Amino acid sequence: MIVNILRFSFKAGTSDEDKAAVLATMRRISTLESTSFGVVGQDLGDPAEGYTHTYCAGIEDLAAMERYMNDPVLIEGDLGIFPHLERLSPVRLSDDMDPGLAERITELHLARVARSPEWARLLESIPDTPIGTGR
Repeated sequence: MIVNILRFSFKAGTSDEDKAAVLATMRRISTLESTSFGVVGQDLGDPAEGYTHTYCAGIEDLAAMERYMNDPVLIEGDLGIFPHLERLSPVRLSDDMDPGLAERITELHLARVARSPEWARLLESIPDTPIGTGR
């Protein structure tokens, strides 16, 4: 199982309606065929870290991760989500102890960057995120 956790906060001035739409989109993404479970809600970590919400999805294996990352619902959803985010921090974990798993997930991410310059541009536009696009 690969667990994909995204801690995030909204840009100042994001309307309640836009926040609700982003969270609804994330909930829809968390229920894709390729996910085993998902949850979206308030971040319960240290408020001083600046994250207000968290997205979490469990993905069975690398093949499911590839389907997940290429699902049209995720691709379209990200285009509506990213413009509203001020901070985004990924945390990934897995019970698969394969030492090359992280590298293969990164390769899937970079392949998506290569296929979608618009997605990469939006990801890079989030002011405070360590998620790289390899550019």
